[in-house]
Amino acid sequence: MSDFNSERNRVVWVDVPVQDLDRALAFYRAVLANNATKQEYPGGEFGLLDHENGNGGCLVKNAGEASTTAGLLVYFNADGRIRDAVAQAEQLGAKIVEPVNSIGPHGYRAVLIDSEGNKIALHSNSDQ
Repeated sequence: MSDFNSERNRVVWVDVPVQDLDRALAFYRAVLANNATKQEYPGGEFGLLDHENGNGGCLVKNAGEASTTAGLLVYFNADGRIRDAVAQAEQLGAKIVEPVNSIGPHGYRAVLIDSEGNKIALHSNSDQ
């Protein structure tokens, strides 16, 4: 994900909640003509949409709630200013769901409920 942040890209990533990862992988591979792959991490697995030539996303197992109620999690670019962006959001009425935290080699993110009730993520390559 970190390779795709730039001043021109406002949306840099999307998490698609799924109930059945294998079924979702088959669906998105066919519909998007995409070589989505299953990836493992400590505590689970996800489907990574091929994003070699652009912004990307992943299929996230969401066993706790129906995918239609969870919705997509869109990551907005806050590169180099994520802590300031979170502070500004909070001052403007956002509820912080996850404070700024590392997402490994993919940088940092914060998840919040915006002023209109939408769940969004902010992304940065650095913890600044």
